[in-house]
Formats: sequence, C-alpha cells, structure tokens
Amino acid sequence: MQILTLGLNHQTAPLALREKVSFPADTLRDALLDLRGRLTRLLPESAILSTCNRTEIYCATPQAGEARVAVTEWLSAHRHTGRIDDHLYSHPDGQAVRHAFRVASGLDSMVLGEPQILGQMKDAVRAAQESGALGTHLHQLFQRSFAVAKEVRSSTEIGAHSVSMAAAAVRLARRIFDDISKSSVLFIGAGEMIELCATHFAAQHPRRVVIANRTAERADRLAQQFGAETMRLADLPTRLEEFDIVVSCTASTLPIVGLGMVERASKARRRRPIFMVDLAVPRDIEAEVSRLSDVYLYTVDDLGRHVDAGRESRRAAVAQAEAIIETRVDAFMQWMSSRAVVPAIRTLHQRGEALKAAELERARRLLAGGQSPDQVLEALAHALTSKFLHGPTRLLHGEGDDRDRMLHLVDHLLPDRSSAGTDGSDPRH
Repeated sequence: MQILTLGLNHQTAPLALREKVSFPADTLRDALLDLRGRLTRLLPESAILSTCNRTEIYCATPQAGEARVAVTEWLSAHRHTGRIDDHLYSHPDGQAVRHAFRVASGLDSMVLGEPQILGQMKDAVRAAQESGALGTHLHQLFQRSFAVAKEVRSSTEIGAHSVSMAAAAVRLARRIFDDISKSSVLFIGAGEMIELCATHFAAQHPRRVVIANRTAERADRLAQQFGAETMRLADLPTRLEEFDIVVSCTASTLPIVGLGMVERASKARRRRPIFMVDLAVPRDIEAEVSRLSDVYLYTVDDLGRHVDAGRESRRAAVAQAEAIIETRVDAFMQWMSSRAVVPAIRTLHQRGEALKAAELERARRLLAGGQSPDQVLEALAHALTSKFLHGPTRLLHGEGDDRDRMLHLVDHLLPDRSSAGTDGSDPRH
C-alpha cells in the first residue's frame, strides 16, 4: 500500500480556481462516497481536506501512478473545472507524509504557524471516518500528523510571532479609518474565522458590532460573547449602508453580497468609504465590488500578502520544526514498511500451523497404531525438519540471485547451537 496526496493550494492556484474545487463541509461525505464508488479498487482509503487555502485528497492506494491520474480526472469532473493539471501537486509516500505533517504544523499555511488548519484537518478526518473512507494507513497518518503538530508547537516558537488574517484585517482597516472605535462593524457568518476576527476588532472597541448569520442560535451566541447585536441575512440589502466595516466568511456556495447591493449602500453613504473583507472560499462578495471607487475589498489572498512580515523572525523555529518533522517522517515510513510484510508473516504462520497440524495428526495415528513414543518423536522431528529445510535447500542448489540471497540468510534461519539455548533462544537473555 502507498500513500498519495493530490491537491492545490494558495501557492499553486489562484483564488478563482480554489473556490471552484472547494468542498463545503456538508458535501464532504457525499464527495467521498462518490470518489470511493468510482475508484473502489484504486482507493480503499481516502480523505478530503478543503479550506480557503487548499483542497487536498489523501489516499492509501496499491497503485499510486494510476490513482493519481484517476483522482485528477475525478476532481476535474466532479467540480466541473476542466483541466487543472498545471495547478496540481502530487506527493507520493514519504513526500505525502512530510506534506501532511507540515500542513498540520502550520508550515504550509498562508499564515506561517497558524493554528486553524489543525482543527480543519481534524474535521476532514472526522468526515472521512463517518463516510467509511478512513482505513488503517490514513488513520495512522493523521493521528501522527496531530501528534507532530502538537510537538512542533510545544517545542518551537513557530506560532509566537504569527500574524493572523484577523490581525491583518484590523491593520488594513486602520488605513481607511484612523479610529475604529468610531466605526460600525458587520460580521457575516458565525464560524471560527468570524469569531477570531470579532475578537481582534472588539479589542479596538468599535462603536457598534452586528452579527448576521443564517442560524440565529449561532449568531446569538457570538453576539453575547462580544456584546453585539444580531440581524437577519435577509435584511442585508436594506441595512448594508449602516456599516463602515464588513467582514464575511460563510459556507455559502454563492455570493451573499452582490455588486448592486454594495452600489446602493455606497450611494446612500454619500461617498463615505466601506472597508470589506471576504475570507470565504467560494467568495461571499462578488469580485466586481472591488471596482467601486469608495469600496475597499480584500480577499483571503490579499490578506495573505500582508501577513508575511513575521517570517524572518520565525526562521529558526521553522528549521527546528522541519527537523522534528523529518524524524517523524522516517518513523512513519518504518511503520509503513513493517505493515507491508504483515501479509507475508501471516501467510508464513498459517502455513507453519498447517504443517504442524498435519504432522501431529500423523504422529497420533502412529502412536495409536502401537509404535513406540521414541520412534514417533523421531519421525515427527525428522518430518518437520525436512519440510522446513526443503525450500531453503532447493534455493541453495539453484543459481543466480536467489541462491546468493539465501547464502546470506542461512545464519539467520537456524541459530548456531553453540550460541543458542535448547529452546532456540539466546541464553544471554
């Protein structure tokens, strides 16, 4: 079995393509079922990680090369994207393991060291588990990824200077509004990213904070946390003009805020600027909104370009993290190697047990027929030894690589009596 990771991220694909191949959380289970249904032979195990910055398919497969082609075709067809080969990366075996460890540890994120990806990866594993797509190999890969992420965070300073998307949003908002405490802020959505943004903006003590979400219960919970108001999403077209700052991040597959809605709000505001942040993939705010003269719209990619400042100060921490990851990659590949011989060991034991059972039955018949125990034991020992040595002896009488390999294995197959106990064990232990 081989591990394969196929995907695209913020480094290989533009936002417009990433939003096309993204999988909303409520579609992951059906997507996995479809993937496995179409590629049962090639993908006994699979998981899909889909965030605003990446869509990746993790597989355990007996044929990595064939699986890579088949999964690429499935992804293009399932998301109706056309050819996307130029934007995809493919990581086999050790590269796939290293990639998973780096992703979990925040080393492959747009914001270096950000912690949100770990929770997103756990959600992806949970979805794979619930759909029956997670097997032994991927379960072990992800559990070790989580352990590596924990070790990296506890052993290095990788996250100490992290500049988050939320912090970058506040910093950019200050360029438009010198004093955020005089501004009205609208958050569209009530998920983890909105909560993080609300935390950062709340620290600036804005004049007013409003939460709009499809689910009233989640909006109420977040509003209570930050002393905010709530509003219905249906009221957005008539109330958007009230807000100086709008931050949106929902799981909607279609834009929530359209160009016409923002145009009307901008006219009503009489050229007072609106600062808008769209952290959703697919996008919540139509891209054309950025063309309006008094609207400052930033996407997740725009913010990513503003969070690079802390990379230099984290260089030593990155080196430490990479060293930890390399050690853990080696350990996982050793585990994979040991898993590869399990079927052979199981077969060997089964054949040994069958041989033992046959010779014991023969010995019992001889005893029942009146032969002496000594003769029966001698015959039993002779039969077992002959059958055990038949294969190695045949190889030693042959020619070529098989004979040469067997010559090196002879000392390991049967211990020397001078260095072993009567039961075959080393007397020193």
